[in-house]
Amino acid sequence: MSKKSILNLASLKDQVYEYIRLQMKIGTLKPGDSIDMNAFSQRLGVSKTPLRDALIRLEMEGFVRILPRRGVIVNELTIQDIKDYYQILGALESTAVIAAAPHLNEIAVRKMDKLNQGMRVALGRDDFNAYYEKNLKFHDIFLTLSGNKQLRATADVLKKRLYDFPRQAGYVREWEEHSIQEHKELIRLIAERKFLEAANFIRDVHWSFAVQQKFVTKYYTESPKE
Repeated sequence: MSKKSILNLASLKDQVYEYIRLQMKIGTLKPGDSIDMNAFSQRLGVSKTPLRDALIRLEMEGFVRILPRRGVIVNELTIQDIKDYYQILGALESTAVIAAAPHLNEIAVRKMDKLNQGMRVALGRDDFNAYYEKNLKFHDIFLTLSGNKQLRATADVLKKRLYDFPRQAGYVREWEEHSIQEHKELIRLIAERKFLEAANFIRDVHWSFAVQQKFVTKYYTESPKE
């Protein structure tokens, strides 16, 4: 193409993917919107090949659906999606805790405790972005120590689908405070080497839709469709 690309040539499809994900995160692309491939291709100064590759990845991850002869639609996040994702995340993270058990030593426990304390400080400052990043790092400790890269990658995609679609402007303080307390209980169980109980707790409480439903409902300022 004659137009100079605003993206560098390295991993072009990955950059296109990240660009589209950013538009979803900030709300420029909203659930139900159509993606005009010609317009995106011209805007980014790239051919349709890396754009198509990025969209295929986004479809596999559940963010969009590609309709033959009808274009690309940004998927909506439904209540059933949320229920399903919570169930999957509960299964994944409980499995990760068991797999990571031999490596969840005192150093790991201290890191988790420090991050949880940092979440409380961030919440006290009304800095939800810092809270959220520390929350992800907290979970990443045992996800990484599980040694299962695919498990970690899948969990990461599901969390982006839940909380970056787009990122809500506000947050539910009561929910964040409950999460900190749940983390504290998880840390206690791990510190006491009660790994099966810790796995059950993260599945049956922390990622239980039934337990978290009242907070989930408040978090989404526009209720997801049934």
